[in-house]
Amino acid sequence: MQFMLLIYDDGQAWQAMSEEERNAVMGEYWTYTEELQKSGAFVAGDALQPTDTATTVRVRDGEQVLTDGPFAETKEQLGGYYLVDVESIDEAIHWATKIPSARFGSIEVRPVMVFNREEAPAAS
Repeated sequence: MQFMLLIYDDGQAWQAMSEEERNAVMGEYWTYTEELQKSGAFVAGDALQPTDTATTVRVRDGEQVLTDGPFAETKEQLGGYYLVDVESIDEAIHWATKIPSARFGSIEVRPVMVFNREEAPAAS
């Protein structure tokens, strides 16, 4: 089963850390990623640029509406993700608890809906 491990952090708290503290956390991320890769559960993962670089796209009544910044104003913002392929939700949670940001942010674990393209209805 595939699961997304969505990493939410408080961007202001990250900025408030010293460079030494940020470097230490990033070192933990490198170690975690290497461990996840060696386990065979790693499918993909990346960090995202800060939310102030985002553009939110909506289409309303056939018109494109763009908004600078994130979709919602929240204290914790999506900062990155890991996509894992594991046997169970328990194993996905195991990997989520090891993500360094779990100590000061939150990790959302969501099953991925995998569609079989061969069984998908033809586009009309």
